Amino acid sequence: MDQKTYMVEKIWRPDLSENNPLLSTWSTPFEAPPFATIEPRHFRPAFEAALEEHRREIAAIASSPAAPDFANTIEAMEKSGATLSRVASVFYNLSGAHTNDEIEAVERDMAPLLARHDSEIYLNDDLFRRIAAVYADRDTLPLSPEQKRVLERYHTNFVRSGGGKPEDVKARLAEITERLATLSTQFGQNILADERAWKLVLDGPDDLAGLSEAEIAAAKKAAEDRDLPGKYVITLSRSSVEPFLQSSTRRDLREKAFLGWTSRGENGGASDNRALISEMVALRAERAKLLGFETFAHFKLDDVMAKTPEAVRSLLESVWTPARARAAAEQADLQKLAAARGDNIEIAPWDWRFYAEKVRAERFQIDEDEIKPYLQLDRIVHAAFDTATRLFGVTFTERTDIPVYHPDVRAWEVKDGEGRHVGLFLGDYFARASKHSGAWMSSYRDQEKLRGEIAPIIVNVMNFSKPPEGQPALLTMDDARTLFHEFGHGLHGLLSDVTYPLISGTSVARDFVELPSQLYEHWFEQPDVLRRFAVHAETGQPIPEDVLTKLLAARKFNQGFATVEYTSSALVDLEFHLLTDTSDLDPAAFEKNVLTKIGMPSAITMRHRSPHFSHIFSGGYSAGYYSYLWSEVLDADAFHAFEEAGDIFDPATATKLKEFIYSAGGRDDPKALYRAFRGHDPSPEALLKKRGLDVALSAAEV
Repeated sequence: MDQKTYMVEKIWRPDLSENNPLLSTWSTPFEAPPFATIEPRHFRPAFEAALEEHRREIAAIASSPAAPDFANTIEAMEKSGATLSRVASVFYNLSGAHTNDEIEAVERDMAPLLARHDSEIYLNDDLFRRIAAVYADRDTLPLSPEQKRVLERYHTNFVRSGGGKPEDVKARLAEITERLATLSTQFGQNILADERAWKLVLDGPDDLAGLSEAEIAAAKKAAEDRDLPGKYVITLSRSSVEPFLQSSTRRDLREKAFLGWTSRGENGGASDNRALISEMVALRAERAKLLGFETFAHFKLDDVMAKTPEAVRSLLESVWTPARARAAAEQADLQKLAAARGDNIEIAPWDWRFYAEKVRAERFQIDEDEIKPYLQLDRIVHAAFDTATRLFGVTFTERTDIPVYHPDVRAWEVKDGEGRHVGLFLGDYFARASKHSGAWMSSYRDQEKLRGEIAPIIVNVMNFSKPPEGQPALLTMDDARTLFHEFGHGLHGLLSDVTYPLISGTSVARDFVELPSQLYEHWFEQPDVLRRFAVHAETGQPIPEDVLTKLLAARKFNQGFATVEYTSSALVDLEFHLLTDTSDLDPAAFEKNVLTKIGMPSAITMRHRSPHFSHIFSGGYSAGYYSYLWSEVLDADAFHAFEEAGDIFDPATATKLKEFIYSAGGRDDPKALYRAFRGHDPSPEALLKKRGLDVALSAAEV
């Protein structure tokens, strides 16, 4: 479901017993959602009213007696469904970041209904004939480049949804779409259920051995939030469990935490996801065949930069081989250190982070406990803002009058260099039981000009551990990098400068959408940025030069491990979606077989094991998890443009970056946009240098 949002006039529905805030004009600053007045009971009637309104709009377009043209067909489609997009954007943002039993029930009910609604549109013969007629005349119509791109995307989307297929095929496609929506929703809710149910309760000094003061304070706060005063709790939030795995000297507790973390979605009972995976993989494969593709991977990749599974496999395997070799050398170092410490063990997955941190401390004379006091959340947020100001001229002013959906959420008004309003940015940084795990960017309203100058409302959602009251939130290097990553996505939405909603902001190819986010990560680790914003939480002193030097020297440390856990996940994703025979699929056995085939090191686990692989089973990355690495080729090459200019904030390069990447949305083919920015196709050599992997890639593969 397209979750775009628009300003709308109040809609009166006689079957509603009260005025519904979701269907009313919002008098809030910048017409932000009035969260204080929105209750879960409002969503069902709002969806019903919005769906009915959209059906009437679509029927009017499809049955119009006027000859089809761009205005009465494509632009009319773009203007339709405004209320539905508005309701859906509020609902799905809350269902991800601040859900409850009532919202989850609505989500389960609405998933198949919204999927059915989409199918009714995309499989509407009269509507498709009008779009096809305009598309056939595209070269003779007086269309702007952006209009032509929008027309092409509409035609492609309808064809890929089954437009023009026989009635029996369309009927089955509709059934598959509806069922997949239900399964995807349940998959995500099952993971959240497992995360809510699991906790590792620590009691006393022995259980806390090895943890830093900040980690102990965070665990104490987590226990208090769960009504366990005097105890300490480790949760399955990555910002809780990873530091514990890195610091705890209790190997037995590390194992418990690791197994709890990696077994989400496969614990039996109602929240077990394995049967859902089998059904989803089978339905996706069937859908691809009905649309004329060999496998789901072929279908999915046909409409992105990669184009073919062969290109994806080539990239992943080219990186996998040297990454595995590097990981083997890293494991040997860990084993050697364990032996030197008198630990008579064989390195297991729950040991890797612990011993890796010890090796890093020994090799670079630095450890995470020394770094974290310099990485205060507020300072890193402002580092991300300042970087955007220096690159793109935008400024951020915190506003306390903007409605938010939880007390932890903060809001900023964004303005351009001329002081004009650009949009709103919301930051939701701390983990809580009502929030799904992970980190993401989303929008409550997307930028567009079709209905006037519509400014975006963008949100970044994280899951950092919340500190005790009055203490600053301290981040790990990975946390801080994640913040910059998601803010890069946020800028992609905030700086969007297009006319049509269909191509606004992050509405780009899946293997291009990670370019703005991953590129933005580069600025976080620049000495100029760290010197200004890495300030000690207690002393207020900037990070010492010797610590900064050691920190930057350690950037490529443990890259074999990081690349193996990511690439193995991408390869498993690809193999799932290359299946042609999905009968009797056992996801756990399939995952194990793929990992055995590629030679997965026993001491490393996939970054996302299949039963909780939300990216591919409840997100939009099915057959597309490779996208992060594909985009990393782009981002490494793109940042090299600033290095070539001799200034990481070079104005001329930043201007081109904004015009062709951050503001362009999907107004052109992503390869064309990249070439317009860089002047040539991306060079993989920059990626290899960034990761420190000695492997040759052909530029033709990208």
